[in-house]
Amino acid sequence: MSVHSRRSSIGATPLNPGDIKPNNPLQADFDAEDTSSLDSDERYLRALGYKQSLHRQWKFFESFAASFAALYSVGGIRTTFTIGVGAGGPAAYWSSYVVTCIFVFITAAVLAEICSALPAAGSIYFWAAEAGGRRYGRLFGFIVAWWSTTAWTTFVASNCQAAANFLLSEITVFNLSFSTDTNDIKFRAVQWIVSECFLCISIGMNYLDPKTYKYIFRIATYIILLDFVLNIIWLPIGVSKTYGFHDAKYVFTQTYNETGAPPVWNWMLSYFVTAGILVGFEASGHISEETKNASVTAAKGIFWSAVASAVIGFPLVILFLFCLPSLDVLYDLDAPQPFVSIYAMSLGRGGHIFMNIVCIFGLIFNTTVAGVASSRLIWAVARDGVLPFSGWISAVSDKKEPKNAIIVMHAVAALLLCTILPSPVAFTSLVSAAGVPTITAYALIAFGRTFITPHNFRHAAWSLGRWSRPMTAIALIWNLYLAAVLFSPLEFPVTSDTFNYSPVIFGTITIFGIVTWLVLPEDKWLPAARLGKVHQLDDEYNGA
Repeated sequence: MSVHSRRSSIGATPLNPGDIKPNNPLQADFDAEDTSSLDSDERYLRALGYKQSLHRQWKFFESFAASFAALYSVGGIRTTFTIGVGAGGPAAYWSSYVVTCIFVFITAAVLAEICSALPAAGSIYFWAAEAGGRRYGRLFGFIVAWWSTTAWTTFVASNCQAAANFLLSEITVFNLSFSTDTNDIKFRAVQWIVSECFLCISIGMNYLDPKTYKYIFRIATYIILLDFVLNIIWLPIGVSKTYGFHDAKYVFTQTYNETGAPPVWNWMLSYFVTAGILVGFEASGHISEETKNASVTAAKGIFWSAVASAVIGFPLVILFLFCLPSLDVLYDLDAPQPFVSIYAMSLGRGGHIFMNIVCIFGLIFNTTVAGVASSRLIWAVARDGVLPFSGWISAVSDKKEPKNAIIVMHAVAALLLCTILPSPVAFTSLVSAAGVPTITAYALIAFGRTFITPHNFRHAAWSLGRWSRPMTAIALIWNLYLAAVLFSPLEFPVTSDTFNYSPVIFGTITIFGIVTWLVLPEDKWLPAARLGKVHQLDDEYNGA
């Protein structure tokens, strides 16, 4: 098939399911033998053109924890706090967080409904392909495949650097004679080594047996809750005995403009942080092929993890605004992670060490759970032949785990961490681009659902009913707005040092997706048939 015919096929009717045979052992024959012996999860998966290749042992807690621990809103607020307060001040930060929560609930509900209709590994990639309909589904799927795999792998790498910063901040607290200036190549070398060590520890847990790994989900959740409780109870006690609190007027009305942007846009930049804190709740969908009763369980996992993460985050935002020193003090702290110095100031050296250990373990378990979501996404995309060396990447071990996909994720994340070495700007630019592909994927899915396939997914077990279309339209507008904010520079005037490279990185990733769509023949991409089957299921439901 020529490139021209592949491009023109975007508007063609998908191939008949019966005309396409499996391309690899993970794909099922639509005309296969009787499936009456399979359970409902396996039957629906086979109806979509896939065999049950991964273990299916996890239940609601694991599904919930996959998104809740991957989000880790407590850690996200702490890591980005100084940026959020600097853009608009405390008044902008807490109010933008409230607004973000409302629209995140709506977006999570929209994605949960789609997940209920398409509970398969790689979720967001499938949802985009189906949202694009018969005409644009394949193009949407390929682009989002590259967006989402890049975003999740970059997130894994950035988490490890964040954990390293917490550990290395002890150099400042204990006044050791070693520079923590990121412009110092010696410090960056140490930062890189520590980050790679944390990556090995975190991703190493991904190789555990699924029966054992369910305890990792529990540990990750409990550490997040412990982190939350310690901050709510211990931090204010420590602050009351040391430097004291801000007053309510400061917390609820004080504004700042540390970005140099025009006043309105400066306020809007506070969403740069709040958007990054509450993104990635689709992780429950990535493990849906390993979840029992996935059409309901995975959908609930997406929605309720987003709600829980947002709810526990709000009191922390208010608490930190009351408890943290002024911006002048915060910006003067030399530690790579200012919160370590803040905990030392308020809790003392002994108390802050315990708090720092909790923070580091929280990030380690946050990373390993994000690694589960990331590896399943990579595996599912490779199963359809979208990535280079897809045959090897999509191989499944005897324990029904995607170990090769885990290896790929680890290797790519390790390479991304190497960008710490050349300059402090390189890795920061990659990290800043981590949230953009996911937000834009949400927007693209919502666009497809609003304008191309507004009547699909009516067979979803977890359905929004008549609220589906208006909520999808709201999710589209909201995520487009967030994408615009994430593409904006954070400091004005813009120079080579303050330029936001997210649009450049995002554009490059998009080109990879388009090139793959052009090169891979349509008849080698099973979802061309699978999407036709989904439409058939919808038609059967609508005619019932």
